[in-house]
Amino acid sequence: MEEKYCNALKGRFPFRLGTSSYIIPDEILPNIRYLKDLVDDVEIVLFESDEYSNIPSPREVKELTSLGSDAGLSYTIHLPLDTALGSRDENMRKASVGKCTRIIERMSPLAPFGYLLHLHGDRRGISPSDDIERWREQSRKSVEELIRNLRPELFCIETLDYPYSLVDDIPEECGTSICLDIGHILLCGYDLGLYYAKYLEKARVIHLHGIKDGVDHTSIAYLQGDILDDLLSRLSVNAHIDRVLTLEVFSDTDFLSSMRILGKFSGSFAQGATQDKQSNPPA
Repeated sequence: MEEKYCNALKGRFPFRLGTSSYIIPDEILPNIRYLKDLVDDVEIVLFESDEYSNIPSPREVKELTSLGSDAGLSYTIHLPLDTALGSRDENMRKASVGKCTRIIERMSPLAPFGYLLHLHGDRRGISPSDDIERWREQSRKSVEELIRNLRPELFCIETLDYPYSLVDDIPEECGTSICLDIGHILLCGYDLGLYYAKYLEKARVIHLHGIKDGVDHTSIAYLQGDILDDLLSRLSVNAHIDRVLTLEVFSDTDFLSSMRILGKFSGSFAQGATQDKQSNPPA
């Protein structure tokens, strides 16, 4: 417990520092109580299937809202992965849009900083579909339907394992934001500098995690070379952009290790960080 509070970095950076809602082995609310004084944002990772659902009840949403308000905590909502927004099956695509819409309505009292969206293909890898144009068309249609009743920039379309150039016209034309997942980019061997040049300015949310033995979502202690220095330098130059940097890890060990490393950089950012957040409150 003492180590936990020694690593609190809330309000220490000119961006909102966050992590996932699965740091301790418990449900969402206990995780929020554990994290609320340590970080500025929590990514609420949601699942819904026939076997299991962790979608908060209206009562739990009310408590999350209260905890966030009292602690100055914002939320990003990771919409469920078990969706098929680009499916060629129109009924399946519409059902996926409906699932996301219901969750957005349920979580709306939290006034989320952003909604994280995966545009899955039919399979993993660099070629997500046998019919790329059809998949792109269906994905675009789903995004257009999702943004009808919400500010488009709140939707953050995430970089996955396929080249983001396959879908980057969708945020450009629909006005959505981007979730730049550094770990995914590195794991797949894409050019991180090119991704920064093309997408960093539109990245409302950035996911940061390390890779160990070919497995991502580990401590940033496993980031190689000057990747962390370079990223923080770029965020410093673009400090006027209101965004979240999420340590997307899923254990207390990886979280505390990552926080210790980031703590070494916090001194150079601390001055003016609080003032910047006050002048740029979460949307």
